[in-house]
Amino acid sequence: MNVFQPWQLLLVTLAGWINRQQQDVVAYIQEENRTKNKLKGKRIRFTNDERRRLAVKGKILGRGVLREVASIVTPDTILAWHRKLIAQKWDYSKRRGPGRPPVKEEIAKLTVRMARENPSWGYTTIMGALFNLGHVVARETVRNILKAHGIEPAPDRSKRLPWSTFLKAHWESMGATDLFTVEVWTMNGLVRYYVLFFIKLSSRRVHVAGITANPHANWM
Repeated sequence: MNVFQPWQLLLVTLAGWINRQQQDVVAYIQEENRTKNKLKGKRIRFTNDERRRLAVKGKILGRGVLREVASIVTPDTILAWHRKLIAQKWDYSKRRGPGRPPVKEEIAKLTVRMARENPSWGYTTIMGALFNLGHVVARETVRNILKAHGIEPAPDRSKRLPWSTFLKAHWESMGATDLFTVEVWTMNGLVRYYVLFFIKLSSRRVHVAGITANPHANWM
C-alpha cells in the first residue's frame, strides 16, 4: 500500500485547486461567448439576466483572473454587477407584505443544485422533483431562484454541456500530468531535479513516472 508523503499531499491539493479553477474559467468564457453572439457589429446591450450570469461566474474567478480572461467588460464592472444584482436577497423579503412568505434558504440551495446537476431540467421538472421531496414550490418561484443565481433556462443550459458536468461524467477515466522541481544537495552542490508525475483524478492517486536533472526530449 502506497503512503502519501507530505509533498505528495500538497501536490494533490494543488492539482485539485487548479482543476476547479480551470472549470470556473471555462464556465465564464462560455458565458462571455454566449453574450458575444449578439454583437454583429453593434454595441452589446446587456439584460439583467446576462449581467447576473456574468457576475456569478466572474465573482468566483476574482479580479486577478478576470484581468486575464474578461474581454467584453472590465473586472470592475463585473464585480460591481455582482454587488448590485447578486448580493441582494432574491426573496425580496424587505418588500414583502402579508402575502406568501419567502422560500427557505435550504430549498433555494436544493433548487440551484438540481439545475446545475441536471442541465436538461426545466422549471416544471425541478418543481416536480422538489414536490417529490416534500417541498411545495411554485414554478415561478423556481424561475426566480435560478434567475437570482445567474442560472440560464433549461434550453440554454442543455445546449451547452457545462464543463463541470462533462468532467463528472468522465471522471473515472481521466488523468492529469505535470512536472515540478525539487532542489537537492549532492556531492556536486545544489542540483535541481525535475519530477514527472501523473494523477488519477477520481482517486487522487499520484504516480511518479520519472526524475531527472535534465528533462530533454528523449527522456520525456
